[in-house]
Amino acid sequence: MADFASLAILAAGAAAEHGAEVEPSALGLAPGAWVALSMAILIAIALFLKVPKAITSGLDKGISEIRHQLDEAKSLRAEAEALRQEYAAKIANAEREAAEMLAHAKHEAEAIVAKAEVDTTDLIGRREKMASEKIAAAELAAVQELRVRAADAAAKAAGALIRAKHDAGADKALVDQAIAGL
Repeated sequence: MADFASLAILAAGAAAEHGAEVEPSALGLAPGAWVALSMAILIAIALFLKVPKAITSGLDKGISEIRHQLDEAKSLRAEAEALRQEYAAKIANAEREAAEMLAHAKHEAEAIVAKAEVDTTDLIGRREKMASEKIAAAELAAVQELRVRAADAAAKAAGALIRAKHDAGADKALVDQAIAGL
C-alpha cells in the first residue's frame, strides 16, 4: 500500500515537472473506453446467463403470489360478508321472535285478567246467592219461631181464657158431645 502511495506521489511530481497532465491508457484505450467495454461485457454475460429472464420470472412469481393473496382476501371477504348477513338475519329473527313472545305474553295476560274478572263476577254472584239463601233461611227460621211463639202464646191465652170462662159443667157438656159423635 505504501508502494502505491509513493508511486502516485512520484507520478504527480513527474507530471508537474512536465507541465502537462498525462492520462493513463492501457492497450491504447482510455479509462472511459475501458469502463464502456467492461459494461458491455457485463451486459453480454447477463444476457448469456439469462438474468433478465430470471428477474422477470421472479417478478412474475411475486405477482402471482400477490394475486393469490388478493383472491384469498376476496374469498375471505365474501365469507365474512356471508357470515355478517347470516348473523344479521339471526338477529332480525331473534328480534321478531322476541316481539312475538311479548305479544303472546300480553295476550295471555289479558286472557288471564279477563278470566279472573269472569271468575270474580261468578264468585260474587255465588256469594250473593248464598247470602240471599242464608237471609231467606234466617227469615224462614225467624217466621217459624214467631209462629211457634205466637202459637204458644195463643195456646197459653186460649188455655187461660178457657180456664177463666169454662168450668166443670161446660167441660162435661163438651165431653158428652164428643162421646156422642163417636
